[in-house]
Amino acid sequence: MKLYDSSIAPNPRRVRIFLAEKGVSVPVEQVDIAKAVNRQPEFLAKNPFGGVPVLELDDGTFVAESIAICRYFEATHPRPALFGEGAKQIALVEMWQRRMELGLLSPVAMCFQHTSEFFKGRIPQVAEWGELNRKGALTRLAWLDGELASRKYVAGDSYSVADITAQVAVDFARASQIRILPEQKNLARWHAELSARPSAKA
Repeated sequence: MKLYDSSIAPNPRRVRIFLAEKGVSVPVEQVDIAKAVNRQPEFLAKNPFGGVPVLELDDGTFVAESIAICRYFEATHPRPALFGEGAKQIALVEMWQRRMELGLLSPVAMCFQHTSEFFKGRIPQVAEWGELNRKGALTRLAWLDGELASRKYVAGDSYSVADITAQVAVDFARASQIRILPEQKNLARWHAELSARPSAKA
């Protein structure tokens, strides 16, 4: 088994945090995305979309997409349960994970891709789209601050994969000058608690 990783990209960090919370260690190979190694034929044979992370299983199967990889390790190492336990909690965690992925991490990523020098010449950049996504991310952060007024974690009283996705989004947003505002006390409390967990260094 091997995990193809990138220390500078947000999605691989989701898997690293997840594995750290599980206490699972996997051999890792770094993929230099700055040099577009992930766009070369050898890597594209592993993942035609060229994204990281990718998990290579012992039987030669390649599993791409960070949440799919997390699902694999949830099934093989069920404790602690990071996708919830019981029908209701599993559904709520899935709901909030999806909201954090589409509603927060996605606009943060779109802002970075369309405004950062890193992607200049790599993709067609549309600055106006990047700025619209910046506004969207800021709106979502304000909304999430309100949600966290009534519970400890994103999906309820237990830490879950939804928190991991949100944490990675908030941290990656700083690359685009998107930050938690001083008045967002609930969001700041949540973020400080997650940042203090050992897995945050993964």
